[in-house]
Amino acid sequence: MTQTLRWGILGTGRIAGVFARGLEHSKTGTLLAVGSRTQKSADRFGATWNVSRCYGSYEDLLADSDVQAIYISTPHPLHAEWAIKAAEAGKHILCEKPIALNHADAMAIIEAARRHDIFLMEAFMYRTHPQMAKLIELIEAGTIGEVRVIQAAFGFRSNYDPESRLFRSDLGGGGILDVGCYCASLARLVAGVATGKPFADPTQVTATGYIGEVSHVDEYTVASLAFPGGIVAQLLTGIQVTPDNEVRIYGTAGSITIPVPWNPGAGQTTRLIVKRDGEATEYTFETEDLYGIEADTVAAHIEDRQSPTMNWEDTLGNMRTVDQWRAAISLTYPTEQAEGPDQHLPVHKRPLAVRSQTIMKYGSIAGIEKPVSRLVMGVDNQTNWPHASVMFDDFFEQGGNCFDSAYIYGGGQCEKILGQWIKQRGIREQVVILDKGAHTPHCNPQALSSQFMQSLERLQTDYVDVYMMHRDNTDIPVGEFITVLNEHKNAGRMHAFGASNWSLERLQEANDWAAEHGLVGFSALSNNLSLARMIDPVWAGCIAASDPAFRAWLEKTQLPIMPWSSQARGFFTGRTRPDDHSDSELVRCWYSQDNFQRLERVNELAHKRGVLPITVALAYVLNQPFPTFPLIGPRQLSETRTSLPALTLDLSPEEVRWLNLEA
Repeated sequence: MTQTLRWGILGTGRIAGVFARGLEHSKTGTLLAVGSRTQKSADRFGATWNVSRCYGSYEDLLADSDVQAIYISTPHPLHAEWAIKAAEAGKHILCEKPIALNHADAMAIIEAARRHDIFLMEAFMYRTHPQMAKLIELIEAGTIGEVRVIQAAFGFRSNYDPESRLFRSDLGGGGILDVGCYCASLARLVAGVATGKPFADPTQVTATGYIGEVSHVDEYTVASLAFPGGIVAQLLTGIQVTPDNEVRIYGTAGSITIPVPWNPGAGQTTRLIVKRDGEATEYTFETEDLYGIEADTVAAHIEDRQSPTMNWEDTLGNMRTVDQWRAAISLTYPTEQAEGPDQHLPVHKRPLAVRSQTIMKYGSIAGIEKPVSRLVMGVDNQTNWPHASVMFDDFFEQGGNCFDSAYIYGGGQCEKILGQWIKQRGIREQVVILDKGAHTPHCNPQALSSQFMQSLERLQTDYVDVYMMHRDNTDIPVGEFITVLNEHKNAGRMHAFGASNWSLERLQEANDWAAEHGLVGFSALSNNLSLARMIDPVWAGCIAASDPAFRAWLEKTQLPIMPWSSQARGFFTGRTRPDDHSDSELVRCWYSQDNFQRLERVNELAHKRGVLPITVALAYVLNQPFPTFPLIGPRQLSETRTSLPALTLDLSPEEVRWLNLEA
């Protein structure tokens, strides 16, 4: 059932007026309120569009309990902050495109919408036009055969104005974010429909372009995209060039041209032209106000919280594509730099703090005075500031305080970004740093010390909470390693230390030697431990602690383990089948008859408990009879979210044994 909605507009720029006009033609929406940064601006907008409630701040608009839906029309860099705050206020959201400055911020918005159970849609109004529905129908029917090439252009020539958001890098200016995102979204839509999906993400994005010497934004650029199914696309955009703003799609049996794809005006007749076998067929559409249609689309899908017109996964994929386009021409914005404006705050622009009612649990490790979160975030994949800061902020806000890095990760970039984030947020004494070094072939006491001092510099700290040797070197007596580690501990540079990928025999030998010589031994271990048995080491020198003998030793000694690949690198995520060998690494390391038996039991228990299979697999590690602090390596906020419920899934000893085929 389509609902009627009372709208508030957040922001009073040009596009806000366009949407206000659209609401006048909406069948479901009325404009109740407007919020601006100044009362003068709000009053002026209200007088123009007959708005009864005019607020001189965005906060006051969001506080209006009568406003049900918010249209966000601020400059790009402000979208994330105010979309998140609108979600927190319980407002449904239509956010002007692009939904955020980058993919990372878009993830944060979508997680906020999910957490607060509100509707959210990115405002690609062209997707709601009837000619798009016809385009999808024609491609699905194979009218032009198999799609081969997509060409999309959207640009305009604007007179240079240093105060215009289009030419300001601090406001996310340039063509890609302003209108190039339309081209990317349409190419992904067509490529997806052509391959039997709602949309498709490119497998490759290359581009060239001109970044203004004064503006420092992309003034014009062309991108080439490769999609599954042999489909390629050429996208053109710019704010200093005026192309024919058309879309052309070429197939094996014909072509489709859309002369006015992006913003046909109300009352305008638009055409979709199909050429096949030398003949042209035209489909015509009488256009209503496109922004009114967009508002009605929101109302029609409120209960679903997403619209098929532009759902959340589509938005995330488009932002990822746009990020790749910008990266291909080396375009970043000041607000995406670690030292940029307001980078001491999370994307919602409030001081970082743990959310109330988190489900995180904590444990202790000898030598570390702080409580240690039972889940540890691995930072081996965080190599750029926007993504890393959003991922780290979210984990911390959910109660996670332990972060795992290493000297070799990202050639040192991962340590640098983690250290920068901790410094920017001012939370060194609130987090636990697990850092590793002395990886093969530099696994010796001298390299350990040299690397460790460099790691401290990268991390911008004078100590780590727990240090792990990343590998073992059996040619060196354990006493030499224990001695140098104690030297660093006594100097206060590490509060505890342990070993990663050490054998049971060497661990016992090292701790025995330490005890005999009055020194501190290993306080923790970081081998692999997961429900799935590691068939072949993920990397050379990797050692698992999953076998009965190792687990019995851990239970006896109660030595904490901080296991990597605790979720078997995705084996239990639902994408694994005995007949699916598309992921060669997964096949090599985890495919075996007994692991698929474990997967069957995981699925059975997950169904019984009403949770995801991955939740059961991680809960298996958390419910061992010895202290465990599993490392998780989420690449997206959704992966962090789906990992956390394992903390609250209690498994009995009998269930733990049954899952591992021991009962």
